[in-house]
Amino acid sequence: MSFYSWSNVPTEKVTDKLSRKLIHGEKLMLAQVFLKKGCVVAQHSHESEQMTYIVTGSLRLRLPDKEVTLNEGDVLHIPSNVEHSAVALEETLDLDIFSPIREDWLTGKDDYLRK
Repeated sequence: MSFYSWSNVPTEKVTDKLSRKLIHGEKLMLAQVFLKKGCVVAQHSHESEQMTYIVTGSLRLRLPDKEVTLNEGDVLHIPSNVEHSAVALEETLDLDIFSPIREDWLTGKDDYLRK
């Protein structure tokens, strides 16, 4: 068992408009993602099943069959290997949950985010 406090988790600056804090176990990852207004997350997919919870702000996500706007309190489930992209409509904090963990995020091989 492990205990964490977000205030003690280091913030990783990915780009000028995106930063994050990561906590993970063996099979599950929890991420606070901080997006400035206008931040674009390029289209991508991954093996991990994902839940995105909007703590504050608003994101527009593009999925293969639709576009959806998420606002404070909304949760979106993205199944494994489903392509998606996002744009922050305002300054946003989202909480992402991934299973399995995102090895590309831990190793810095998440090039789609760093462009």
